[in-house]
Amino acid sequence: MSHKAVEIRNLSPSTYVLRLERNDFPFQPGQCVNLGIKGSGVNREYSTYSGMDDPYLEFLIKEVKGGTVSPALRKVEPGEEVELHGPYGSFVIQPEKINTASFVFIGTGTGIAPFHSFVRSYPDLDYQIIVGIRDATEQHDHQNYDSSRLTRCVSREKGNGFHGRVTDYLKQTEIALDKIYYLCGNQGMIHDAYDILRNAGVSGDQIFTEAFF
Repeated sequence: MSHKAVEIRNLSPSTYVLRLERNDFPFQPGQCVNLGIKGSGVNREYSTYSGMDDPYLEFLIKEVKGGTVSPALRKVEPGEEVELHGPYGSFVIQPEKINTASFVFIGTGTGIAPFHSFVRSYPDLDYQIIVGIRDATEQHDHQNYDSSRLTRCVSREKGNGFHGRVTDYLKQTEIALDKIYYLCGNQGMIHDAYDILRNAGVSGDQIFTEAFF
């Protein structure tokens, strides 16, 4: 399936948002797709970043130096066609929970992408976001979240939030046992954060994970 590129929005030297025409493409917030340059035969998996009812599709992408897909996608021109396959995955919020449960979204870097889609899609969602970033350049569209619901864990500089990693923050804060936790980002963080939550008494069926790398 091909979708035309609308624009590239550069957020930092390493990260950008790719916007494509929607073409009535259906997905559930939290699902991912495979993207690639048309005809290349090579694609990569990215979580949807836009909201379920947005008239466009967006993807938050980290450019991997020496990579095959992410640098090429950053160079697409408006009107150029991008291959898209999907949607895939079950990293979604169950419909009956959307307006009745309280959520904690824990991510690192571009792992905030599915949470952005959740927040855009479900305006009345009761949520907190804990996001790990290295420095201020990685505050990807943080203005789109309620600031009282967003905690930044900044590992390489001070002054923009909690100084340290996501796991450091979790070890120093009270873990609520009645919330539903979604973890997205690198596998190391997910593994460690899962253990912290479980050791605090959070039930395993209240923790959902999606590893980016």
